[in-house]
Amino acid sequence: MAISYLQVENLTKSFGDLLLFQDISLGIHEGQRVGLIAKNGAGKTTLLNIIAGKEGYDEGNLSFRRDLHMGYLPQSPRYPEELTVSEACFHQGNSVVELIKEYELCLETESNPGLEDILDRMEHEKAWDYERKAKQILTQLKIRDFNRKISQLSGGQLKRVALANSLITEPELLILDEPTNHLDLDMIEWLEDYLQRSTLSLLMVTHDRYFLDRVCSEIIEIDNRRIYSYKGNYSYYIEKREERIAATNTETARANNLYRTELEWMRRMPQARGHKARYREEAFYELEKTAKQRTDNSNVKLEVKASYIGSKIFNAEHLCKSYGDLKILDDFSYIFSRYEKMGIVGDNGTGKSTFIKILLGEVEPDSGTVDTGETVRFGYYSQEGLSFDEQMKVIDVVRDIAEVIDVGNGKQLTASQFLQHFLFTPETQHNYVYRLSGGEKRRLYLCTVLMRNPNFLILDEPTNDLDIVTLNVLEEYLTGFKGCVIVVSHDRYFMDKVVDHLLVFNGQGDIRDFPGNYSDYRDWKSARADKDKDAGKPQAEKVSRVRLNEKRKMSFKERQEFERLEEEIAGLEGEKKQLEEALCSGALSVDELTKNSKRLPLLHGELDEKTMRWLELSELA
Repeated sequence: MAISYLQVENLTKSFGDLLLFQDISLGIHEGQRVGLIAKNGAGKTTLLNIIAGKEGYDEGNLSFRRDLHMGYLPQSPRYPEELTVSEACFHQGNSVVELIKEYELCLETESNPGLEDILDRMEHEKAWDYERKAKQILTQLKIRDFNRKISQLSGGQLKRVALANSLITEPELLILDEPTNHLDLDMIEWLEDYLQRSTLSLLMVTHDRYFLDRVCSEIIEIDNRRIYSYKGNYSYYIEKREERIAATNTETARANNLYRTELEWMRRMPQARGHKARYREEAFYELEKTAKQRTDNSNVKLEVKASYIGSKIFNAEHLCKSYGDLKILDDFSYIFSRYEKMGIVGDNGTGKSTFIKILLGEVEPDSGTVDTGETVRFGYYSQEGLSFDEQMKVIDVVRDIAEVIDVGNGKQLTASQFLQHFLFTPETQHNYVYRLSGGEKRRLYLCTVLMRNPNFLILDEPTNDLDIVTLNVLEEYLTGFKGCVIVVSHDRYFMDKVVDHLLVFNGQGDIRDFPGNYSDYRDWKSARADKDKDAGKPQAEKVSRVRLNEKRKMSFKERQEFERLEEEIAGLEGEKKQLEEALCSGALSVDELTKNSKRLPLLHGELDEKTMRWLELSELA
């Protein structure tokens, strides 16, 4: 029988009148790897903080196995700013760190009392390897300056130091809150492999669906203040969750039908009743609970119209940018095409964010030019952009931008209606920003970017802190977005769903164009590395460096679209010919004449749009 590490029983937590969860129970046993999923604001981080002892709760019980060695990575870790990176790894107390401190104190004490016993314990705990192991993990996470002060680290670097700290002591139960935030793709894949090979038990919150799928063997979901457990990975969870919702809806519909009959009986039932009547009355109240239960299927609705974008987007010509010896761009040239969806990948520090700021005009290149089309309206979602006045109300944040928002097709929404599309209820809209969870603030920020109707979206790490439900909706929106998209992300699943091709930043101004999504690129790299290894050669260079007017190859998605457009254009041409012949025949009724007259200009518009897109893709063929 598996050893129980943690039992949570009938746990309830609220903040004032906001009830996060009620009477939830769960357990973690030896060897279990559990992923926790819920919408933003449902209490994921709060639950992890409660289990880690960082936060209190209203009711319930938590019990741990005696002497359980537990590690915890918070979403926003903090260390004293005067510590170095190495000292931070020894800062948070655990048995090995305390033993090392005891050893050092013993050496400083005259006659070294108890040294022999300490040396035996050091050997047993493998404490001699602690510093070496710490430096190995920090190096894998690309933290190499071990004497650097904590105060000099970025938020991402601090998160990686905290991640290393939680891994070093090899805890029996490891709790991780968004471990992949601020990791580049190589680090995520290293962490994925590290956790797969380890024997530790795991409870984690993450939005990275590939990571969740490959690391976790069980999913628990907080939905409508209750907990549901699924004995499988993320793919299994998606399938079974749909079955659960369908079964719940069927049960609710059946209970509603029976409830109407029983309600009529209750109204007719006299006050004096026998045993059978009392039994039926009690059953009625249980039935009422089932009939009135609601499945929370509300989703973010990204019904936002992109403004018109012309054929000229922008041309980057011979761009160069350096900071000292660090080259960001080296004679970079590129012509953006209409409706292009580009992903940008590369290690931290290779210049991805600087490149975006040059395109936006926020940073000047050392040389070269950027010529932006007159119709381009940028929408920029960045890591630094989340800077609301915490004392403002949610509704006022949106009203400061616009009272009314155009969502296309002649439809307009008030600020309040628009916020409801982003799952902010009328009650939440009048909350102060400081009361929102991290994910809810991200959702509000996304709302403020899209409401300006941009036609060129630049998204810098858009997946951090957004829940999986919102990510699915955002992916669907971007797939059909009538404009250009640039995505900088370490979320492989998101990149695979959204982008047509990649710009790969290799560092020192070396930028390559890859026709395909991230999985295609990863497979290509793996196959190339295996081939070169077998041949005993160094890995061959990838795609040619990006240069002005060089024709990039058509991606698989674009080739499919190109072939589909040929068929659609032929069909529309045929329909146009039939309409014109009918209108000239003189045989149509008044209603048919009106209908066809309205359809013809719409048909011309569809043909123009599809023909323009076909011409753009034909240049890549």
